[in-house]
Amino acid sequence: MLRVSRSGFYEWRGRAPSARAVSDEQLTATIAEVHVASRGTYGAPRVHAELRLGLGLACGRKRVARLMRTAGLAGVCHRRKHRRAGPAPVVHADLVQRRFIADAPDRLWVTDITEHPTTEGKIYWAAVLDVFSRTVVGWSIADHMRAELVVDALEMARWRRRPPAGAVVHSDRGSQYTSWIFGHRLRAAGLLGPMGRVASSVDNGLMESFWSTMQRELLDRQRWDSRADLGSAIFEWIEALYNPRRRHSALGYLSPVQFEELHTAALTAA
Repeated sequence: MLRVSRSGFYEWRGRAPSARAVSDEQLTATIAEVHVASRGTYGAPRVHAELRLGLGLACGRKRVARLMRTAGLAGVCHRRKHRRAGPAPVVHADLVQRRFIADAPDRLWVTDITEHPTTEGKIYWAAVLDVFSRTVVGWSIADHMRAELVVDALEMARWRRRPPAGAVVHSDRGSQYTSWIFGHRLRAAGLLGPMGRVASSVDNGLMESFWSTMQRELLDRQRWDSRADLGSAIFEWIEALYNPRRRHSALGYLSPVQFEELHTAALTAA
């Protein structure tokens, strides 16, 4: 049926695997280890970056994608949502104007609040993100959405980073960020607090992108029984994975900590 000779069939059946097949098998095992270390979140681009930058292995990105498909490995994908855009009138000064670019650490921060349900009830989390390196510089978790939540995140960021006067802390127009106490803390530290427009998530798009990453890679991957469990998981994800290890395409597939270390080394050398 296959039009092959009997001798050719038995020769093929007893032939040792080719060097390419052996190499693919070894590389697949390494890819699986990298995928597991990323908690199953890395797709082919970040797995390739980890192999090349982290482990020093020379291999092509398409080969990595092929081996991942064969092994049934895939990253966590973003599901595109189709929403009708509503009116977004300008009601407050926006110094950022959707230009999420900074040439040095602690010059431009973005901040926002998100929530997620548990069996006990919702948990609320405020975070402050450094635009330069995508580092989470401050965060706070609580079972409420009062202004203290965002103030605690800001104070943690200030304590850890000591931003210079004139640094920008960009947010939306939520009541927590328009509160007197939050504005007072900004003014006392010499920080500027521009805000995006009402009903426009794009004006704080970098922070929304961060929430989307956390939603896919942590929050939506299991059901959470208690606020304490979810709070511990958020802490561990930020301090043990996201800041020191997770590779970002916008940073040349370096982690936030690695990116800042390279920046500091370059300044020292200069």
